[in-house]
Amino acid sequence: MSAPADGLAALSAAFSGTILTAEDAGYDHARRVHNGLIDKHPSVIARCLNTADIVDAVNYGRDEGLEISVKGGGHNPAGSAVTDGGLMIDLSLMKGIHVDPSAKTARAQGGVNWNEFNRATALHGLAVTGGAVSSTGIAGLTLGGGLGWVMSSYGMAVDNVRSIELITADGQVLTASDDENSDLFWACRGGGGNFGVAASFEYNLHTLSMVTGGLIAHPLSAAGDVIRFYREFTQDVGDDLTVFCGLVHAPDGSGTKLAAFVVCHVGDPAKADRDLAPLKSFGEPAMVAVGVMPYPVVNTLLDDGFPQGALNYWKSAFLSGLSDVFIDTAIERFATCPSPMTGMLVEHFHGEVTRVEPTATAFPHRERSYNLLIAGEWIDPAESEENTLWVKDTYEALAPHFSGRRYVNYLGDDEASDAVRSSYGVVYDRLLDVKRRYDPDNLFHLNQNIDPGS
Repeated sequence: MSAPADGLAALSAAFSGTILTAEDAGYDHARRVHNGLIDKHPSVIARCLNTADIVDAVNYGRDEGLEISVKGGGHNPAGSAVTDGGLMIDLSLMKGIHVDPSAKTARAQGGVNWNEFNRATALHGLAVTGGAVSSTGIAGLTLGGGLGWVMSSYGMAVDNVRSIELITADGQVLTASDDENSDLFWACRGGGGNFGVAASFEYNLHTLSMVTGGLIAHPLSAAGDVIRFYREFTQDVGDDLTVFCGLVHAPDGSGTKLAAFVVCHVGDPAKADRDLAPLKSFGEPAMVAVGVMPYPVVNTLLDDGFPQGALNYWKSAFLSGLSDVFIDTAIERFATCPSPMTGMLVEHFHGEVTRVEPTATAFPHRERSYNLLIAGEWIDPAESEENTLWVKDTYEALAPHFSGRRYVNYLGDDEASDAVRSSYGVVYDRLLDVKRRYDPDNLFHLNQNIDPGS
């Protein structure tokens, strides 16, 4: 679908950023998202520099009847940041960050990623919960909930948001906070991109400079014992410590399969040493790479495992527990994994994130629990069918151990129709009401969509 010429000329006339179509240099770069499996071609890309650009782009797309996608970091595996034949509103050039160290707050624009945000706040010895991979955009991660390495101490990203500047489907610029448009503020803290384009976010920050973090890896032959130990260890783990457990491949490209702990402790080094001692001394690890580091560094530990442009297909679900049958089945499935880049990660939810009422935000998953991510990843497009099939088969094999809850940020673009309801559970009906009031025509539907017509 080609862009309407008159409307595009009017949009370009006052636009501060850049308007791209398929004939323009930079178009192919701008249309790309992190997941190389996604290959879509918008008719127009509006690369915004400010809120006024976003307003103009939303009005143009709506008035011309174009499908609209919104790209912040472009990291979501479903690839919803890009449309085929419609308008991509690209925020990736909007990199402004302002930190107020005395108030312990920061405001950042919608194109900022966590590496950039953490770098800015670390100058003042401050931080907030961000993603587990630093190239992830702050916008998508926060709007969907926002798990990260310090969530047991400080809660999810949504629990630390003070306000959001949002451009709605009718082109209004609204502040969403506890004091203004509080219903919209509630919905945006977990409800994804359903309600508008987030131009900027204001966060509460926490005093945090150094953490103790790293990786403890065991050979796959010990995986059963490793995960069972993890199950017991996490029963009474303190708020200072977040531990994820994974079945992964060695980062050297050898294809060696490992069972690993990834750890982050926000307490002082002496306490961290005591709390981490059981993990470090368990069994006969092949590698213990744990030490004191700046908080922004721990947020990069998994970066090399998720390179830009790799092909990704993910499945995820919260677990009813880590039963022996689940553990054995997961190990059996991982042993047949076709790609040396694929991993399976168990994320532990405890501490501060579980002390928030399930309906206080639109992220309802507040019980002590484990979330499973099956992250299929490979390079050669010829291997796509084999790898996607392995992820699907593994997900089905493990399905008897799922709790029925889902994390919206991990949903793919081919999920069953009930996946969004599973992600929102007890808050879905309220989200539906907010969607019907702010976006009754579902202009913003390239997301994990809450259909106002449902």
